[in-house]
Amino acid sequence: MELDKLVCKRCGNDSFAQGELGGPYSNVRPIRIDRINLSSSPLILSICTNCGEVASLKVKQLHKFK
Repeated sequence: MELDKLVCKRCGNDSFAQGELGGPYSNVRPIRIDRINLSSSPLILSICTNCGEVASLKVKQLHKFK
């Protein structure tokens, strides 16, 4: 998702920044029923620079889910 195409649902602003949500307890892990999976990936957030609303979440390392 391109940051220049986003419009904030809360305040109508069109300026966004990106942040990363990571660490041992906030990474996202794939659910695997057939085995234990220790791989994980941080999330990339698109954040409105006016009000702080998070417009999107994206998995940084998508290959870990394939």
